[in-house]
Amino acid sequence: MKKEAKQNGSLPLIIIGVVLVAALVGGYFYYNSAKTPAANTNRAANSQNTSANRAQAYANAPLGANPPNMMGSPTASVTIEEFADFQCGACASVHPVLKQIQSTYGSRIRFIFRNFPLAIPAHDKAYEAAVAAEAIGMQDRAKFWAMQNMLFEAQGTWTANPNYRQIWEGYAQQLGMDVEKFKADMAGRDAKKRVDDDMARGRGLSIDSTPTILVNGKNIPLQSITEAGLRQVIDAEIQNAIKVSPANGSAAPASSPAAANSNSAK
Repeated sequence: MKKEAKQNGSLPLIIIGVVLVAALVGGYFYYNSAKTPAANTNRAANSQNTSANRAQAYANAPLGANPPNMMGSPTASVTIEEFADFQCGACASVHPVLKQIQSTYGSRIRFIFRNFPLAIPAHDKAYEAAVAAEAIGMQDRAKFWAMQNMLFEAQGTWTANPNYRQIWEGYAQQLGMDVEKFKADMAGRDAKKRVDDDMARGRGLSIDSTPTILVNGKNIPLQSITEAGLRQVIDAEIQNAIKVSPANGSAAPASSPAAANSNSAK
């Protein structure tokens, strides 16, 4: 009997303990449920601010070489800008990918190549290579792309050769250029200014490495610069443009600053 009485006496204490634990657990979940929406709201606001800052930086950056080296349509809803260095191994590696993207999308995109030679000892010929490509473009804008292709595909050859300028002169001859004019343009100011203007745009966008690929101003991570990765981004941008097109009752997307000074390389 005494044992039973003792157990009955401890029962209220157990009940009180259970109630307190339940109250603490309930309070914890209530606190977190009340806190989570606010945290999500802050994260969303920060993301919007970051996107707005990026868009503002893109709009305010120097325009680069005018006209730019461009393929595709100047009125396309998707602008791809490549900032590259002709002596950059990674740039040479992604070059075939970008050529395939240009071929796949054609006039559905605006593809712009920007010279961004890095000022590092291992890239001692990069600036001159960019000037060489621009010197070709000054004779024939469409031939710029052929020279760009040669420089990337034969990167190992001319980079390792002390007579690299003679190799470039050979490329100019293969392309049917006036070689003496090519040499004069390389030594002149205009080709260098185009390179310098592209570099100024890159610095204005806080670019410090190559290759850097921007799709409508959004920086694409290096690991995503694959055909599949770029197609995913481009297709999403095209679909977004369709959703906000005048045909759907909304305002058309504003064109990028690059569109203001772009001419097709035909």
